[in-house]
Amino acid sequence: MLFEKVRDILSVQLEIDPETITLDTNIVDDLDADSLDFVEMITSIEDEFNIVITDEKVGDFKTVRQVVEFLETLVK
Repeated sequence: MLFEKVRDILSVQLEIDPETITLDTNIVDDLDADSLDFVEMITSIEDEFNIVITDEKVGDFKTVRQVVEFLETLVK
């Protein structure tokens, strides 16, 4: 469920087919997301899950899996 929400956020934001996004997709390298796209993704995720993600934690996110695993620790 978390993966699907993150995938949908990315697909809408980057205007790409959600089926092209997997857990192992690298957000920058595979999806060509720039720094603004990344900030918008984080903001959308924060809004969707009513959480705050620190800048230090954002720096750890390279793949969709890393985002989902982080969300799993916060969202029960």
